[in-house]
Amino acid sequence: MDKIQIRTVLIADADDICTISGKYLGYPCEPSLVREKIGKLNPDREAVFVAMKDDNAVGYIHVEKYDVLYFETMANILGLAVKSEYQHNGIGKALVYAAEAWAAENNIRMMRLNSGASRTAAHEFYKHLGYESDKGQRRFTKAL
Repeated sequence: MDKIQIRTVLIADADDICTISGKYLGYPCEPSLVREKIGKLNPDREAVFVAMKDDNAVGYIHVEKYDVLYFETMANILGLAVKSEYQHNGIGKALVYAAEAWAAENNIRMMRLNSGASRTAAHEFYKHLGYESDKGQRRFTKAL
């Protein structure tokens, strides 16, 4: 496989990120919303890294600072996805390492993430990278 480059997200990546989010995470979205969200990223609080092949994003990771009253600041992986034809080539690992490096640069010593119960392949991927599942959760949402 040709070399993959990991870099910080650009607004021009919105279409690819929207496609990846819809197809590989199950979160359909509008490219205009993704462009808006990329434009509003706060570099003091979050980062998005993309894996590029040629001029196309083939994967991305979104990480943020995560603060709660009862624990030190952590870095929270909000989303990680790689197009299926590029999986099992170290791209997901490179994206996680980019997020971990960002956390270290921000003096954060703990990573966290949530992964849906049905995403068993993702669970194995995270375990392979040294992540441990520490509890079961259910997510609740409410439209306002």
